[in-house]
Amino acid sequence: MSTVQEITSEDAFNTRISSLPPTTTIMISFHTPWAAPCAQMSLILKTLASSYPPQSPPTISFLSLDAEALPEISESYDVTAVPFLVIQRDGKVLEKVSGSDAAKVRAAVERHAGKGGNTGKVGLPPALEVTRREDADGNAEQTTSAEPNGEEGGGGVGLSKYAPGPNDPKTAPEMSSTEGQKEELETRLKELVKAAPVMLFMKGTPSAPQCGFSRTIVGMLREQGVRYGFFNILADEEVRSGMKTFSDWPTFPQLYAGGEFVGGLDIVKEELENNPDFFADYVAAPK
Repeated sequence: MSTVQEITSEDAFNTRISSLPPTTTIMISFHTPWAAPCAQMSLILKTLASSYPPQSPPTISFLSLDAEALPEISESYDVTAVPFLVIQRDGKVLEKVSGSDAAKVRAAVERHAGKGGNTGKVGLPPALEVTRREDADGNAEQTTSAEPNGEEGGGGVGLSKYAPGPNDPKTAPEMSSTEGQKEELETRLKELVKAAPVMLFMKGTPSAPQCGFSRTIVGMLREQGVRYGFFNILADEEVRSGMKTFSDWPTFPQLYAGGEFVGGLDIVKEELENNPDFFADYVAAPK
């Protein structure tokens, strides 16, 4: 079975990439040791990798990198949050997946690399199948069953082909698409602000800030020795506009600590002036 290779340096990354033939599909996973969702992503990738038998030359390769330890590689792929998966082949990025949703990750991998040899037997849940039948009263009902690799069997039809009938019971409350999108965004933002003990929503990245305020707050955090995560709001308009309402704060940068909103640059300055040990709980341990 294939495995996930941990990359610890730029040289190792470049050597590995250059050693693979142009036909190899490469899964590059960016993580940090402090973000809980990264542990879930690690398990997902290990499980997926185990379903692909090793071949020579390799047709698929799984790589894992610490986004903070290798910032230049992270920035070259526009990594703005972790976990973050990049799928590339022959030097071209085919797709990017942000987050640790097992279904999305598996779908992306299989879209570009095909299905592994035993995806129905590993830890990820197999696809569900739906079979429609009529009961003794002539009413339509449906049953679900899991088939390896999501293949159809037993007279069932793929879930994507199933449409509920007029007599089928409602399975969820009616909701407009707008309401659903708002709830989905709010859930995403709640997860983002807690992605690291200290999260900075800024314009650009710490090594390449795109505004003076973001540059200043990055300098302050570095001076304080704070270990923090960041999100480049210029790369995601949905997050950029959503955070203004979510935080009830119209400008950026925005800083969160312990999942709670601290404020913008001026507020952070005031907090440090009033309490020099404001970030004491978030200082990175000396190496």
